[in-house]
Amino acid sequence: MGARPRRRRAAAAAATAAAAAAPGPLGALLAAALLAAAGAQQSATVANPVSGASPDLLPHFQLEPEDVYIVKNKAVSLACRATPATQIYFKCNGEWVHQGDHVTQQSTDRSTGLPVMEVRIEVTRQQVEKIFGLEEYWCQCVAWSSSGTTKSQKAFVRIAYLRKNFEQEPMAREVSIEQGIVLPCRPPEGIPPAEVEWLRNEELVDPALDANVYVTPEHSLVLRQARLADTANYTCVAKNIVARRRSASAAITVYVNGGWSTWTQWSSCSTSCGRGWQKRSRTCTNPTPLNGGAFCEGQNVQKTACTTLCPVDGAWSEWSKWSVCGAECTHWRSRECSEPAPRNGGRDCRGSELDTRNCTSELCSHATPGAEDVALYVGLVAVAVCLVLLLLVGVLVYCRKKGGLDADVADSSILTAGFQPVSIKPSKADNPSLLTIQPDLSTATMTYQGSLCPRQDGPAKLQLPNGHLLSPLGAGRHTLHHSSPAIEGADFMARLSTQSYFRSLPRGTTNMAYGTFNFLGGRLMIPNTGISLLIPPDAIPRGKIYEVYLTLHKQEEVRLPLAGCQTLLSPIVSCGPPGVLLTRPAILAMGHCVEASAENWSIRLKKQSCEGTWEDVLQLGAEPCTELYYCQLEAQACYVFTEQLGRFALVGESLSMAASKRLKLVLFAPAACPSLEYNIRVYCLSDTQDVLKEVIQLEKQLGGQLIGAPRVLHFKDSYHNLRLSIHDMPSSLWKSKLLASYQEIPFYHIWSGLQPFLHCTFTLERLSPSTCELACKIWVWQVEGDGQSFTVNFNIAKDTRFSDWLVPDSEVGAPALVGPSAFKIPFLIRQKIISSLDPPGTRGADWRTLAQKLNLDSHLSFFASKPSPTAMILNLWEARHFPNGNLSQLATAVAEVGKQDGALFAVSEAEC
Repeated sequence: MGARPRRRRAAAAAATAAAAAAPGPLGALLAAALLAAAGAQQSATVANPVSGASPDLLPHFQLEPEDVYIVKNKAVSLACRATPATQIYFKCNGEWVHQGDHVTQQSTDRSTGLPVMEVRIEVTRQQVEKIFGLEEYWCQCVAWSSSGTTKSQKAFVRIAYLRKNFEQEPMAREVSIEQGIVLPCRPPEGIPPAEVEWLRNEELVDPALDANVYVTPEHSLVLRQARLADTANYTCVAKNIVARRRSASAAITVYVNGGWSTWTQWSSCSTSCGRGWQKRSRTCTNPTPLNGGAFCEGQNVQKTACTTLCPVDGAWSEWSKWSVCGAECTHWRSRECSEPAPRNGGRDCRGSELDTRNCTSELCSHATPGAEDVALYVGLVAVAVCLVLLLLVGVLVYCRKKGGLDADVADSSILTAGFQPVSIKPSKADNPSLLTIQPDLSTATMTYQGSLCPRQDGPAKLQLPNGHLLSPLGAGRHTLHHSSPAIEGADFMARLSTQSYFRSLPRGTTNMAYGTFNFLGGRLMIPNTGISLLIPPDAIPRGKIYEVYLTLHKQEEVRLPLAGCQTLLSPIVSCGPPGVLLTRPAILAMGHCVEASAENWSIRLKKQSCEGTWEDVLQLGAEPCTELYYCQLEAQACYVFTEQLGRFALVGESLSMAASKRLKLVLFAPAACPSLEYNIRVYCLSDTQDVLKEVIQLEKQLGGQLIGAPRVLHFKDSYHNLRLSIHDMPSSLWKSKLLASYQEIPFYHIWSGLQPFLHCTFTLERLSPSTCELACKIWVWQVEGDGQSFTVNFNIAKDTRFSDWLVPDSEVGAPALVGPSAFKIPFLIRQKIISSLDPPGTRGADWRTLAQKLNLDSHLSFFASKPSPTAMILNLWEARHFPNGNLSQLATAVAEVGKQDGALFAVSEAEC
């Protein structure tokens, strides 16, 4: 059995030798056939091994051929080594390699003693190119032993190359700092595939050393956040065993856009006295623009008007009259540092405010009284006290019989008896401090008769006799007739229309009041606007009758020029006719919307001349340039004293960005909603009664209803717009048709004050006709300023919680009140107070103390410039407190003045 394999191997060897000896193609074909037959016999041998043969004797490879690349024209070598092996041949692409191309080396394994055979062949570029495009070129070793054959792994032989052109190269870019950068790179095609690396300014980029850099599997270079140091030229490099290719360099520029620094503080005013300018600046250094970054937008310098209050040195007023010669034979006179009073750092008056001198030419005797003189004086005083008590009793009895006064009525309220007509007898009351009973002045004819003397209980009470108070009217019956505005309205308007200066006045009566007045004075009011005109008694000369009107102008009808930071703070109001002679100032009352402070505002009263130009007639807080005008500015209203009627408006100029106006925010919506759309209108109004009245009238015509209580917003002079937005609306029931996230009203439209009815509309859509409940929030805010929010939650079909706002309460009284019905203080009592407090009193018991009690002491210089300071104080009180003023408070103030001088309101028997 052992001879049979040997014979077969010998036959195969012989066949191979014969084939090798055969010439050309014939030898090759013969060798292939013989080797195939021998291989078949060997396979049959492996498949059917000899009985008793060991499988360990099959050849196994110690070295197998590996994949190789042909670079340019260099041939490559393939090698394999097996043990135990008697023959090894290479087979390439299914064909046996010629035996002559094999380089064989035989040896013996020292550890096992088995034969070892190693074979090498060379493969040229031409051999591979013969089958290029059909399949890949591969070679495999086949090893024989006495037990069978073994095949090695296939080794592929490829031609290496690297094309020149990149499939995608990086491109130059300009990016903002901290922006991400991606530089793509697709290397040229090649075998083996090219490896990619990146160069930054010809230096290798190593992602392991820089966490801000990494390379993607697609070979793109990624910079997570661009830094200024990343500005460079970037190159993509591709290389394999054949060549090294470089892409075009891509210049990356990292730029920085400029940013403004914070504003500097405002500079000091350019003038030390009066109007000037101040400025502030900022620089484009936060950050500074780099590498072509954009420069900051906007101005680097802001200018604003400023007003520096000029120092006013004090000056003495005229000396008062000499006082009565006193017990010490001296009299005195005084003066005040009030013409003008020092302010704004001005110097005080120099000298003494009190001057005394002897009044008997040194003839007074100042001997010290003896004991007998003291006793004499005590006796005289006791007799005088008794006489006074008897006199008081007689006066009380006489007054009770004549006047029919009840004994229970106390005199602690000084205005109780004097402020009521004589024809009315007060009823008994448990309260000893009986309030004033007002006369019925509702008719067109008013009657005054008789005289009145109040009861006196003691010196601590303030007593007001009638006495000479009745002298202007006498002791008889007097009837005052005045015409009714309703009766004479058409005739009055016809007369006004003939005057060219007033042809622009509205012909309706909604924003106008008019009446006929004489020396008794009166009052005009435009209902629900807070606008009124008070004509004090004796302002119209006796014997003259004036037809006076009061008009509220719509802002679109009157052109009021505004410049710079100026803004309209009040309604534009006319009173007239202009040119009439007034002997005392009338008081025009109107609302305003300014949050006044001397540091933030310069406020001026403007008046239109007959030529139509507007002139500044008064600057609030400054020394009046004329005594014709004066203004008392309060939180929500101003009271203008004027001796010349005309057209007035209050205009402010902001001095800083902290200056603010009050805006009234009002929400309206339709009372009925027949369609799916529903509109919410948000009005941004100046916070004055007249503008709110106009909007309410407008919404009543549109069929609107108020859906939230009005709110107040402080709008600052910061050049920032007003924004409005709607939120928290249930998306399953409603949707908003607003495309942007908010609406905006430009700053100047609001700040000028010339557009009274600014509003924004939010259009909503119901997703179902049955939806009636609306819940949402509406935000209104100034950018970087104050804001307000409205929580809307109501039923659009039946909710009328705020319907009362649409019907404002009518003001008490008619638009025109003539004579005593226009005043809270009765005429006679008024005259008595004036005559008592106008003259300088001892220990300050005069009009100055009354002004202090009524918190009007800041206007002393104005009151003192008028013939009757007390009349000015009472007129201002009437303007501020009509019709709901509390007479008890005024009575208390007058009483406290009287306590300082017990003889101020003493009642004589003759007066009673």
